Parts: sequence; structure tokens; C-alpha cells
Amino acid sequence: MNYLKFDKAQLVNTEYSLKKEFIRTNRAGSFASSTIINCNTRKYHGLLICPIEKFGGENHVLLSSLDETIIQHESPFNLGIHKFPGEYSPKGHKYVREFEMDSFPSITYRVGGVVLKKEFVLVEKEQRVLIRYTLLEANSATTIRLQPFLAFRNIHALTKANLDANTRSECIKNGVKLCLYKDFPYLNMQTSKKAEFVHVPDWYYNIEYKEEKKRGYECHEDLFVPGYFEMLIEKGETITFSAGTKEIDPAKIEKQFTSELKKRDKRDSFESCLEHSAVQFFAKNGKETGIINGFPWFSTSERNTYLSLPGLTLARDDEKTFLDVFSTVFERICNRFSSNPDVNEGRFSVDVPLWAFWTLQKYIEFGADKKEIWKKYGKKLIEVLQNYKHGSNLSIKMHDNGLLWVIEQGVTWMNVRNKGVCLNRRMGYVVELNALWYNAVRFALDLAKEAKDTSFIADWEALPEEIEESFLATFWNKEKGYLSDYVDDTHQSWAVRPNQLFAVSLPYSCLKKKKKKAILDVIEKELLTSKGLRTLSPKNHEYLGVFGGSEEKRNLAFHQGSVFPWLFGHYAEAYLTLYKKGGEATIDRLLDGFEDCLHEHGLGTISEIYDGNPPHRPNEATSYALSVAEIIRVKKMLLQKSDK
Repeated sequence: MNYLKFDKAQLVNTEYSLKKEFIRTNRAGSFASSTIINCNTRKYHGLLICPIEKFGGENHVLLSSLDETIIQHESPFNLGIHKFPGEYSPKGHKYVREFEMDSFPSITYRVGGVVLKKEFVLVEKEQRVLIRYTLLEANSATTIRLQPFLAFRNIHALTKANLDANTRSECIKNGVKLCLYKDFPYLNMQTSKKAEFVHVPDWYYNIEYKEEKKRGYECHEDLFVPGYFEMLIEKGETITFSAGTKEIDPAKIEKQFTSELKKRDKRDSFESCLEHSAVQFFAKNGKETGIINGFPWFSTSERNTYLSLPGLTLARDDEKTFLDVFSTVFERICNRFSSNPDVNEGRFSVDVPLWAFWTLQKYIEFGADKKEIWKKYGKKLIEVLQNYKHGSNLSIKMHDNGLLWVIEQGVTWMNVRNKGVCLNRRMGYVVELNALWYNAVRFALDLAKEAKDTSFIADWEALPEEIEESFLATFWNKEKGYLSDYVDDTHQSWAVRPNQLFAVSLPYSCLKKKKKKAILDVIEKELLTSKGLRTLSPKNHEYLGVFGGSEEKRNLAFHQGSVFPWLFGHYAEAYLTLYKKGGEATIDRLLDGFEDCLHEHGLGTISEIYDGNPPHRPNEATSYALSVAEIIRVKKMLLQKSDK
């Protein structure tokens, strides 16, 4: 039995099936995404979504969908499905008998005596999607009609019928090509078997995206259909449709599909799904390798790159990709402190450079040599520390007590805003920032001692003790048994949040064992769920346990109770370090709960956040790099400890 499989009883229920989404990517930066019945519910859904160089490499939807119609005895049965205001039309989901995503997504339809199988694959290194149709059963002559719906727009936008669109199609071998707007590439649509292309150009108005409507965004779009391909298909015959930014020899289409299938391994377990999901986040642009934060709408960010890199690479024994990505992002690390807007765009995220130190610590745990790390990266690590120490950025400065003071709002990871207003104040002494600061200074001194860098040691060796003393005096409360979230000029926040966890989980900590245990006890009682850690305790009057509604309401809930799976990685690390062998059963049990995530939202992957309230429904990005990375890292932790 296939691991990711859904049958007719589930698929005909649109309330169920429209919540299940798939995502497939390739090494050329393209992706395909939709629901398991091929009804697009987001503006980010489409069968061929590509980065376009002329538009700064941003992703654009070229082929939104492809409707199939089966014709027997002159009676057409349209297998497509679109949502229009107040109705679904056509209602092809009623013919779906099975969806599975073993090596690749496939759908099986039954129309009377006809059984048709549809399979998708993205070509690994091209901007091309291949869709193969196999007629498994048929009692009489059968015709198949393929009707492409085109968007030609940025993934964050929607398109409307307009006179500027170039709706003229040009004939090519076994197909046609179109380019709706200037600077876009042509979309070459071809079939492996010669077909008649019937030119019936038309706009389909007001296609509605359910998830965008739910999120309070513009949700209606007009898509252009240039016509349709039509051909006979015999029982047992296979026909493949190709849509790509370059023309292909029709004789090679079927061979290319078969070749691509051989490269795909099965998604038949929790582990294999995580492995496949991890690979999808890597993107190569020339000589640079980066990590896409998630799908379907994210790009890259430095914080998420540092945080997810160990889980996506080292935990999978992929040292080469680790070095490729780290070298790319670390090259720009000191740009964060620049006052030049051409170098440092946007607000300074105060914690980001310090996460690079943690990432290197994970690399040393993997087996890297400390002396080599200092030799290769030491100069920039020192520069980062100096910038923090001397306040080289207007957002932050070090006080005489050794602690870092945040000067403006919205520069920590809890930085969501509504109409420009930061929803979490978090200024002054911020707990996770100073935990990271202490860890970075201690780690740098450790490397310097290994490399016998006496100059750095002399300048910095007195600081850790000062930070530790100030950290405890500033954040720890004996009666409460946990750390303050932040302390500023007028306020000390005792909201129970996961940020204090990093003072326990980081390799170098200001805390002794007793205090660590007390903090983990509070986190377990108030923040821990089966899907990760809440961002705020339900006991807090500002807690919001359900994520949804308008953009403003979602922003309010994002860090006021929503559950983040990636925080479980740091909880597990802290717990296993504290309880050692005795903690393995607990973490293993909690880890098993994440397997359900693979069948809930983004198939075979893990979502960005979950509701704080049970049953902890998934929300936001259907596939999130940091969520996947940390679950892989926890699995590796348990495996390594069981081997000892």
C-alpha cells in the first residue's frame, strides 16, 4: 500500500480534499503545486511556476492548470474542476477514484467504462512540466481533449482579462507556443502524439481561489485559454503533454518522462518523505546555493538559512551542500551592520549573525576541525563580535554590563507588524539575543584557544563571566522559576514564551542544571504541544489559540500562541542534554506525533505553523524548510544517542 494515498470516498468530499496540497520542485527553480483533486485554491498554485530572469528571478505562474475531457460516443466528460463564485464548474472531482504520491503525484479517473491515469513530473534541470495520460480501460473509441489555462503573472499577483495580452499562438512541432506579455519566455505546449490543436481563444472569468478569500485577499482571477488539443487514445496507450520555456522534439517527450521517473525514489515512510522534502528547499543560482524558506510563497532569508542548514544537510550527512550554502550566506554576514542601504536592505535583524556561530557549532559536532574553522571563518567571526560590542548598527549596542540592548522594535524573530506597527514590543535586553551573544563569545574563545590566537583571547576572555552575571541578574526570577522575555526602560515581560529555551539549548549557557530543569518544566506545562511549541502560554490574556481570518487577525495570532514545529528541535536538544538516556523515550514519543503532519496539509512535508489550540490545525506555508529541518535533526539526535 502506498504511503501517501487517498481514495474515492475522501476525494469526492471537497471540504476534505481541498485541504490536501502537493508541492513538487526541480533544480531549475520551478515548482508545481495544487490540491489532490487539481482544483487550485491559492494564487500560488499552478502546474508550471518558474523564476524569470527578466523579473529579478521572481517566480511566475505560466501554466495554471490543464483540464482533460474524455469523449465517447460524442459525449464529453470534463475531468477538470474550478471554483467560481457560488459554484464549482466543471465538477471533475466526482470522477476521481484515487490520488497517490509515491514517487510523483498521480490521479486515476473513472468515467463509465473508461479508466484514465494522469501522472505529473517536473524535469530536473529545465523549466518544464510533463503530464502523462494512460488509458487503462475503455470499451469503445475514446478521444482525449487537453485545455490549458494560462496566467503569465507573478505568484503574488492575480491577472485580469486585458487588451495588452498577446493572445496569438504560433504553431510548433506537435503543438503551439504563446507569450502573453513582453519579457516573458514563450510557453511551448506540445504532445508526444500528434494532435489537432483547435484555436478557440477565450478568457475564463472570475476563477476563485478559496484560500485567498479565506485569508482576506483578492481572490478572483481571469485566465486565458488559447484553445485545446484533441486526439484519439487507445486502451493501453500513453500520451504525454509537455509545457516548457523551450521547445522539445516530440519524439523525446515520452523518453524524457521515463528518464525523470527513474531519478525519483519512493515516498513510502516518515523518513523518506522528510528526505525528499529536505532536498526541495535547495536552490542554485549560478555558483551560489541557497535555501528557500518554504512553499508556495517564500524566498530566502539569512536567519532561516542558518537555522535550517544543519538539519537539511548535516543531519542527512550532506557536508558538501552545507559548505556550499554556508559559504554563500556567510560571505554577506557583516553586511548586516552596514549603514549603507545599498548593502544592508531593510531592518537589522539583531539575532541573525549570531545564529551563524550556532551553525558552525553544529558543523564541529558533525566532525569539522576547530582550527580549520577558525582559520577559514575566524576573521569574519571576530568582525561580527566587534560590531556588536561597539554598536556598529543603530538597532543595537552593548552596555557596560556586557549585555546587548535592542534600541528599536521589530528586529527580533518575533517581528510581525500590522500596518507598520510592531505587534511585539521586545526592546531593551532581549532574552534569546543575549543567550546567543554569550554562546557566540564563548564559542569564539574556544576556537581561538584551539588555534592559539592569544590576541583575541586577551581582548575577550573577561567578557563571558560579566555577561553571565548580568544575564542572571536581569532575566532570572527565582519565585517564577523561569526567564523574563525582555527587559526595557519601563517594563519587564514575564510572558511565558519559547525564547528563553535558547538559554537552555545552546551549547554554551549562563544557566546551571537546576535552572535549566525549571525552565523546561514551565515550557512543558504551558508551551509544548504535539506539533511543537506555542509562542505564548494559554494562561496569558493575550493568547490567541486559533490562527485565521483577515491578514490583521492572522498577524495578531502569529506570535501570540501559534505553534512552531521548528522550536521542537531546540526543546529536544535541551531535554536530551539535560536528561540524557532517560529523556530519549519522551522525545521519541513526541517525534512520532509529527508523522501525522505529512498527511494533513502539504503532503509528505511539514507546515509552517499550527493552531495553539487542539487539534492544532496546520496553517500558512504548506511546506516549511525550518520545520522539516528540525524534525530531521531530532531524528538524527536520537539515532546518535542510541548508537552510543
